[in-house]
Amino acid sequence: MAQPLVTNRKSFLLQIIPVMLCFFVMGFVDLVGTASNYVQKDLSLTDAQANLFPSLVFFWFLIFSVPTGMLMNRIGRKRTVLISQAVTTLSLIFPAFGDSYTVMLLSFSLLGIGNAIMQTSLNPLVTNLTPSDKLASTLTFGQFVKAIASFLAPVIAAWGATTVFPTFGLGWRALFVIYAVVSFLSISLLAATPIEEERPERATNIGQCLKLLGNPFVLLCFIGIMCHVGIDVGTNTVAPKIIMERMGLPLEEASFATGVYFIFRTVGCFLGALLLRYLSPKVFFAASVLLMLAGICILMAGHSLMPLYIGIALIGFGNSNVFSVVFSQALVYSPEDERNEVSGLMIMGLFGGTVFPLAMGFAADAFGQIGSVAVMAVGVVYLMFYTLKIKVK
Repeated sequence: MAQPLVTNRKSFLLQIIPVMLCFFVMGFVDLVGTASNYVQKDLSLTDAQANLFPSLVFFWFLIFSVPTGMLMNRIGRKRTVLISQAVTTLSLIFPAFGDSYTVMLLSFSLLGIGNAIMQTSLNPLVTNLTPSDKLASTLTFGQFVKAIASFLAPVIAAWGATTVFPTFGLGWRALFVIYAVVSFLSISLLAATPIEEERPERATNIGQCLKLLGNPFVLLCFIGIMCHVGIDVGTNTVAPKIIMERMGLPLEEASFATGVYFIFRTVGCFLGALLLRYLSPKVFFAASVLLMLAGICILMAGHSLMPLYIGIALIGFGNSNVFSVVFSQALVYSPEDERNEVSGLMIMGLFGGTVFPLAMGFAADAFGQIGSVAVMAVGVVYLMFYTLKIKVK
């Protein structure tokens, strides 16, 4: 990998701060779990109908990720990130005008499109600022910043739903307006930040990009990303439902379970950013997966509030660094002139956020929320297998 073009600490900070704010905006996609629960309540939807929202968001990763890798080759990574943020801002404006099924479908579709473009382009943009041996740590810190936005989403939504402070009739949808303002600020800062990029020497088409999945390690990483995001979206969507089903609490109280998940995912990202500078990624990843396995087992068996919170916390903590390790493995061990395309393929793996919630919704309608947990367990088992394939220099 070419050395980063940042020449001193001051210029690095001036560039990395706007980039990290972009990671915060990237975290807005996780509001879909919280929002879908409120929409389900407002519109009296079934689990399968409500889970269509997170599935729809992540469906667009399948469509836009690979073309975005090609777009980066043409216009550069920074410009591609700016486009993604503009689409994200637009998606956050629509719910201010209502929460009908059609409006929310449109909003979540645009949110998914914007996030697919952003995740494909923002992670490779970091490689222009960070050496390869620090890439996993830097991406993990970005995931820590992203997790802050994810954690705040259920808090802000609950505040909007219950506060006596004026929210102009928006209620929980005040969350969208607040995040739209932050997204616009992020666009302004990144646009004003100079970042040098190296242009690839060749252009590719969709067929050539998809052909890279013929590389066994790239395919393993792709499926690993699918499992990670499926567990992530699945947990923050199903956690309140488990609490409601087993403890009989209303949504406003049960939504604290989503907050527990994101608190521990945030803490895990922060610790991961530090520990990955010193520990082997393989050892760190193995410990993370074992924590998730323990959390899944607790959710299967737990029938009181504290054990359920512990299980949710363990999954959040364990899943916090999976993306960073898998993504950095895919980039570092791919040829430099294929990294934009590999990035697109890895982000296409976030399509797991469509597959898992749909399967979980049908399983929950048939067997209760234990069916949802069983679907997530499949992803954890695969990640245990992936641990054996992690490469260490």
